[in-house]
Amino acid sequence: MVEIAKFEPKDQPSAAAMVVEIQNKEFGVAITYEQQQDLIDPAAFFRKGAGEFWVARTPDGDVVGTIGLVEFAPGEGALRKMFVRADHRGSTHGIAQRLLDALLAHARSKRLQMVWLGTTALFKAAHRFYEKNGFSLVDEAELPPAFPRMKPDTRFYRIAL
Repeated sequence: MVEIAKFEPKDQPSAAAMVVEIQNKEFGVAITYEQQQDLIDPAAFFRKGAGEFWVARTPDGDVVGTIGLVEFAPGEGALRKMFVRADHRGSTHGIAQRLLDALLAHARSKRLQMVWLGTTALFKAAHRFYEKNGFSLVDEAELPPAFPRMKPDTRFYRIAL
């Protein structure tokens, strides 16, 4: 059974390798590990204010999914680094749903009022997933000034908590 757990330092190599492989090979996003401080040291990057980072971990310790929350302004969070390895995707596994549920429950417990996210136009299945979970598509002009936008992001969503 895959467990959803808060990130531990032992998860870093497996999590980073999985994310970079998905970014580069599946989606053709030209980004390196070295360009992503949130992968180099997830605990330092995410664990500020209401922030946190979770992994989906197999019984043998292999990371097959990630999700992070960054508090970028009082009451406002950004969902970052939501990735699930291809062989663990889909409703039969439920990993993406469990990761998102953990993030939203945590955000509510920390009294965040809004969670925002940015994604690329390429991630069609992700768009459907976010919309199914109550996220609304927003125009780039509606983003809060402090929102931590990533260069490849072209579609933006938010959910009120």
